[in-house]
Amino acid sequence: MRHHDTTPSRGTDPDRTDHDRAEPSRPPGAERTERELRDALRALAGGVLPDPDAYRTARGEWLRRERRRRLVLTVLVAVVFALATLIGLWVLNQAPSDPGVIFSGDGAAAADGPSSPRPGP
Repeated sequence: MRHHDTTPSRGTDPDRTDHDRAEPSRPPGAERTERELRDALRALAGGVLPDPDAYRTARGEWLRRERRRRLVLTVLVAVVFALATLIGLWVLNQAPSDPGVIFSGDGAAAADGPSSPRPGP
């Protein structure tokens, strides 16, 4: 026995198709207004001429900005490097000039007995 689904697929109901939908009414003179607007825009667009040097000018400006960006970055790196070097030298200069005490014992070994050999690998 075969079972057929009688539920129509979504959007295929004959009452829901857009074939029978009427377009909204247009105001009188709409076609004339559209035609005049289209002609006016076409005439305006026809009067616009591109600058022949537009690409060269834009590329030159872009190259100038790129060179300036690289120069600023280079100067900034140099300033940071110089500042870090100066701060390091200043810190080293602030260290006491007399030798500090590193070992404060009598020179005896810290371990009482001989050191044990390390195990090999």
